[in-house]
Order: sequence, then structure tokens, then C-alpha cells
Amino acid sequence: MNSPDADLIKRIHRDLRDSYDEELELELDDRIVDEAVGPADMDGGEDKEDRKAYFRELFRLQAELVKLQDWVVATKHKVVILFEGRDAAGKGGVIKRITQRLNPRVCRVAALPAPNDRERTQWYFQRYASHLPAGGEIVLFDRSWYNRAGVERVMGFCTDDQYEEFFRSTPEFERMLARSGIQLIKYWFSISDEEQRLRFLGRIHDPLKQWKLSPMDLESRRRWEDYTKAKEVMLERTHIPEAPWWVVQADDKKKARLNCIHHLLSQMPYEEVAHPSIELPPRERHEDYSRQPVRQDIVIPEVY
Repeated sequence: MNSPDADLIKRIHRDLRDSYDEELELELDDRIVDEAVGPADMDGGEDKEDRKAYFRELFRLQAELVKLQDWVVATKHKVVILFEGRDAAGKGGVIKRITQRLNPRVCRVAALPAPNDRERTQWYFQRYASHLPAGGEIVLFDRSWYNRAGVERVMGFCTDDQYEEFFRSTPEFERMLARSGIQLIKYWFSISDEEQRLRFLGRIHDPLKQWKLSPMDLESRRRWEDYTKAKEVMLERTHIPEAPWWVVQADDKKKARLNCIHHLLSQMPYEEVAHPSIELPPRERHEDYSRQPVRQDIVIPEVY
């Protein structure tokens, strides 16, 4: 029987391998599914066909996202998608997969840092409002104004009065967005206590991901129950018909990505937009033009 420590090491190695697979995926042609399949798990636990099925379905959903993007542009639709959840819940992973094959001029990510001194004196929603979409745009918020209901509440970064005012203002703010024609979709990524612990350990052991662990992340681990209480209050007091919350079960990162993207696609009545055929024009050539040689002192060394 494997020891708990051995099982943990296998889990960390599997997550490291999976994370590198996901980065490799960014370089793959979306039609070459077989080449996306790497070696079997170090513990032999994951089937090769399961991984092929994941990539195949991800690429299919991403093709649908391209159709959705075209429809948003054609109809001048305005979309805001919020991603909230505990640290290491997988928000960044799904955002990366949604935006991976879309036009960054149409679909962009807003990931705001902590407010500066000036922003702390503004209307609370002011710095978020500046990132809202115009017609034909999709904005994904990697965390949002709900920071006040979560980390600010738990860590004591806001007063009780500010906290209560947030819950009075937020439903009205979101109804205003809806009346202005902005579709607001809110996702909460839900992971278990044990799953977060394993993901944090994985980050500790991955030199490429250690930067993701801040002192605030580590403190959030200690205050798990406080964050749970804050999340429950938030969902209860800000779940409105104009902008309901949707909970993504995220202990399995790959299933969470597929389920979230599938659900997102179901939230808009998009249709495939017809495009005119594209023909590559012939290159013009002129007898009086000759290409000048590039100065060798500005050419980078060909190390590879």
C-alpha cells in the first residue's frame, strides 16, 4: 500500500505534468489531437484516451467560442464575465482557455491590482466601470468588485459600514449594467479544503509557479472557514435574476474548464456569422526595387 507521502508526491508530479501539458497545448495546432497526448501518468492513473478526449472537446468548444465572438461583434453585444473563487481554484486556467484563440481586441481580461491611494477615495465601483465593454466586446474579470465581499471582509481591509454598503449597492449596480445592455455572467469556482491544500503544495514544489503564492494566499489558507462564511453571505445577498451566480465544481480542473465553457456558450443565443471568402492578392513586384541586406551586427545569434 502506498504511503500518504508517496501518494502526495505522485499527485504533485501529475499536476506538474498536466500544467506543462496545458502550456504545450498553447503551441499545438487545434486539429492535431494525437500529438497533444503525452506519456502515461507517473502513477499510471490517467488513461491516454481520457486525455485525448479532453483536448478534443476543448478544441471543439474553443471553435464554438470563435463563433460566439463573431456573433458578439456582428450584433454589438456587450458581455461581462466575472470569475471568483478561492486561491488556486482554477480561475486563471479557464480564462486562459477561453481567450486562447480569440481576438484580444474583442475579448480582453481585466485583472486589477490592489487599489492605490487615489482609488481608495473613489466611488467603490469606479475603477471597475472603466473596464466595462463597448458594443461588440467581451470583458473577463479575473476577480472583480466582489473582492470587498471576500478578501477585504476576511482580512479587515474594509469597515463594517463599507461592507454593508457594498451589499446595498451591488445589486443596483448590476441592474444598471443590465439595463444598459451589458450581459453579466458570474462564476464561482468551488474547490474543497483538501484540493486547495494539494494545489498549494504543488505550487510550492513547482519553481515555475512559486510566484503565484503570496503571503495573502498563505493567510487565506489559514482562514479557510472565514472565507467560507464570507462566500456564503456573498452568494445569498447578490444572487439576483438580472445577474445570477453560477457555481463551477472545480476539484477536477479539466472538467471544470469544459463545464464552464460549455455553460458560457449556453448563455447567449449566438449563431454562426457568414464571412465573405478571402483571397490572397498577388504580390506586386517592381523592377526598381531590391531588398537591402540586414546589418549583421543587429541580427541575434542563432543559438538553436
